[in-house]
Amino acid sequence: MEKIYHVEMLTQTLGERVGPMALETMIAANLKQDSILGLVGHNEYHFDSNAFDASDAYMEAQRQIALRVLRDKREIILARQAFGRLTHAAQDFYAHSNYVYLWREQFNGTDVMPAPSQVAAMDEVLLSHLELHSGKIYFGEALIYILPFLTPWVFPRLPEDSHAKMNLDYPERGDMFPYAIAAASQRTIYEFELLGERVTAELGDGAWEKFRSG
Repeated sequence: MEKIYHVEMLTQTLGERVGPMALETMIAANLKQDSILGLVGHNEYHFDSNAFDASDAYMEAQRQIALRVLRDKREIILARQAFGRLTHAAQDFYAHSNYVYLWREQFNGTDVMPAPSQVAAMDEVLLSHLELHSGKIYFGEALIYILPFLTPWVFPRLPEDSHAKMNLDYPERGDMFPYAIAAASQRTIYEFELLGERVTAELGDGAWEKFRSG
């Protein structure tokens, strides 16, 4: 997703759950994933090119970093940065895959389509669906981002399963964008609560409060 939407989601979902300094650190780490170094050769940061297992493993690694920082009483900023990186991947999953399409397909033929707010972000059936896939990064696609004036020539020649044609990174991508935002926001809260449960279970309420406050 474009940076503005990562910022909006983190602010709306975590703004009342963490302190302003903690939120600022998480946002900065989240956005850094879209730097050149984060975009090249790191499909796991964004759930691109069907890197589902790698992305899941990456997210778990960030949880473990946060736990280890809190356990070892190291600089708290490192735990918050790990969580910020985790949220970027979690949010991009819904914008870079066909998850929300699969979810809404369940309601085809019904009288009224569900509103975006009704999306189920953690549907276990859909998370393991055989047709679940994410946009692939094809050779030449980077030209669109580096040299935008080439878009009219490059875009039509890309396969339908390319990242460029599948992504729901901004509103102009169509009416599925609000579903991606709603699901990504749900997932952000889920990941925050999951980390909270794990920190509290292992290290107690004090460690979690330290992570949240400030």
